Amino acid sequence: MNRTTIYFIRHAESPFIFGAERERPLSDKGFDDSRKVADKLANIQFDQFISSSYTRAIQTLEPLANQSEIIIRDDLREKTLKGPYKLEKTKIDAAIKQSFLDIDYKLEGGEITREAQERSVPFIKEILNDNSLHTVAIGTHGNILTSILKYFDQSIGFDFWKNSSKPDIYKVEFKDESLHTIERRRFE
Repeated sequence: MNRTTIYFIRHAESPFIFGAERERPLSDKGFDDSRKVADKLANIQFDQFISSSYTRAIQTLEPLANQSEIIIRDDLREKTLKGPYKLEKTKIDAAIKQSFLDIDYKLEGGEITREAQERSVPFIKEILNDNSLHTVAIGTHGNILTSILKYFDQSIGFDFWKNSSKPDIYKVEFKDESLHTIERRRFE
C-alpha cells in the first residue's frame, strides 16, 4: 500500500484585479502570511513542491520551498468560475454552491467542476502512484482544491470552500488513490 501526504496550501491574500486572474500578486499581508506558512511547516521534509501556474499560488509556496525547485502545473490552476464580466458576490457564492451540488453546472464562460477535476485529478493520481513521493506541498486555490477533494470524497463541497481562509493549509493523507484523512492546519 502506498501512503502519500499532500499539503495543499491555499494561496495567501491577493488583491482582486479584474481581468488579471493569472498574474495578480500577493498583498503585503499575503507575503507576511506566506512566511508564516513556511514557519509552520518548516519541520516537514517535502519530496516535491508543486504549484498552480498562478502568481499568487507560486508566491505563497516560495518561502516554504526555500530555493528548491517548484514545479509549475497549469492543470492545477484555479477553476474558471465565469467569463470576463462582473457579477455581485451573492450571485458568485450561489453559483459556486450550485457548482458543487451539480458538477456539470457553470456560469456563462465558466468551467464545470467535472472539467476542473478531469484536468487536475490525473496529475494528483500521478503523485499518489509515484513511490518516490511521500510528502508533497501543492500551492493551490480554494475552488480547484475543493473540486479535487470532492472527487475523492463526495461530501466535500461549498461549506468546505466557504470555510477555508487565505492562506490555509490542509494535510491530506491518501492510501493508494483513496483519501484517508484531512487535517486543517491553521497557520497562525
